[in-house]
Amino acid sequence: MIKDNQSRLNRLHVLLDALVIAAAYVFSWFITLKSGLFGADLEAGILPTWFYMRVLVVIIPVYLLLYTIFHLFTPKRVQGRRQEFANVCKANIIGLFLFGTILYVGRKNPYLREFSARLVAGFFLTNITAETLERNLIRTVLRSMRAKGYNQKHIILVGYSRAAEGYIDRVLANPEWGYRVRGILDDHKQWGYDYRGIKVIGTLKE
Repeated sequence: MIKDNQSRLNRLHVLLDALVIAAAYVFSWFITLKSGLFGADLEAGILPTWFYMRVLVVIIPVYLLLYTIFHLFTPKRVQGRRQEFANVCKANIIGLFLFGTILYVGRKNPYLREFSARLVAGFFLTNITAETLERNLIRTVLRSMRAKGYNQKHIILVGYSRAAEGYIDRVLANPEWGYRVRGILDDHKQWGYDYRGIKVIGTLKE
């Protein structure tokens, strides 16, 4: 059940990322080429809108692949905010490099030669911001669910020690992690011995 839930969450996360990438790109296109915020825009009429939008057919799968490579679809339990933000930046830097390389190599093609550099830069910044906000929102929702007892992972500790006590202390102090220690297996503590409500329920052999 837990694996099934995680699989569903991962598929939903991929879909949300695809939508965020598309939204960040369209937003950047509008701001840089259509809004007039940058004054008289000579680039706006050079390439047709349909060409800019078709680029999404390439951008979305490439960025999703980069996010997979940089472990951005791993469970939130095992990746902190800073690490996740760093990975978002790394993936987008590689994406920017690929984008720039394709435009440079294909500069003989009039469509690629006239492609807006401001759009590329705007998309880079907007996508990092949007992806970070999306992930922080997902993290907040998941932590709230786990704190209320949903989407839990149940654990049995093998071996009783000071380290096991410290781990139990941290788990109990952070219910938003979504871990529940159901018991301890140990050869030196009697059955029924408990630490903060977590009981020894058997031996290491069991």
